[in-house]
Amino acid sequence: MGPLDRARVDQVGSLLRPDALKAAFGAHQQGRIDDAALAAAQDEAVRAVVAEQQRRGLPILTDGEYRRANFQDSLAGSIAGFEAWRDRWRNRPLAGSAPRRATLITRHPVTERLRLVRDLPLEEWRFASCLTDRPVKVTLIGPDRVSQVFDADASRGVYASVDEFMADVVAVERAIVTELAAAGCPYVQIDAPSYTAYVDGASIADMRAHDAMDPDRALARSIAADNAIIAGIDGVTFGIHLCRGNERSMWHREGPYDEIAERLFSGLAHARLLLEYDTDRAGTFAPLRFVPPDKIVVLGLITTKAGELEDADALVRRIDEAVRYVPVERLALSPQCGFASDIAGNLLSEDAQWRKLELVQEVARRVWG
Repeated sequence: MGPLDRARVDQVGSLLRPDALKAAFGAHQQGRIDDAALAAAQDEAVRAVVAEQQRRGLPILTDGEYRRANFQDSLAGSIAGFEAWRDRWRNRPLAGSAPRRATLITRHPVTERLRLVRDLPLEEWRFASCLTDRPVKVTLIGPDRVSQVFDADASRGVYASVDEFMADVVAVERAIVTELAAAGCPYVQIDAPSYTAYVDGASIADMRAHDAMDPDRALARSIAADNAIIAGIDGVTFGIHLCRGNERSMWHREGPYDEIAERLFSGLAHARLLLEYDTDRAGTFAPLRFVPPDKIVVLGLITTKAGELEDADALVRRIDEAVRYVPVERLALSPQCGFASDIAGNLLSEDAQWRKLELVQEVARRVWG
């Protein structure tokens, strides 16, 4: 058991970057400021966003992922050997985009066996946790997404197989999680957006075209990898977030959880399942019947892709629908994803972001007291 296993209010991680921080990232991209100046801008922005979350009463805080160009930097920015993947996010445009389906995953080769050179999640947590007496969570990209951006054919000189590559991903991520646990981090959330690839027709076709392994075997391998990262690590709440893509208000995949729910929900060892349920793309709550009795389902009912505020009564009714499959005492509430999976962020205002996070708390008080 972790200290926050049964928290009723949650957030997924990333928050909209303020204009000053975006400007600092842009200046750093262009070589107009150095690493130290960028770090100073990040420090200032993190101090402000932690204070704002605390002022608004959020029970679990994050640093907004303000030190990352993209949510995948949690690992891409921490390792050597996968520079092509890391650099994909370092020179991204800072402007938004129109809501639509984004392109499929781009694969990249490795240059050497993966090794941890900087524990970015630990650095993030240490700084943010010193700013508040409330629990601060850390997010870490899951191995399934890492395997899906790995170009196995172009990396044969380093890794003979995807399985061999995944073993090193697990070793590196387990080292990160172990260090976080030793430092006192109370909550580690694995970001696992690629699991919904296994219910999305276009993604399955892409996997079959590029990967030698059958999607069913790949799914089993990824569940085992996620579990291996956290096995035997006590005193930390472990959550895993499943979504269908979230980049500049775009999405990547569609399809309900039904086909993978029994294997995924019963197979994952994480105490909290943070599930995207803000659109019809997610399907019904029926797959929740496969959630074991020792897990909490965090319903992601509030969209982060648009600024329109959801109706509180309608959200309560949706929770009542979910109770048909999972008792209310094993449910919690959050937005469906982060508000800014990369620097550009989704297409809504900071005011709309904060109103949505306050709505989560309002509805939680109505449902759970």
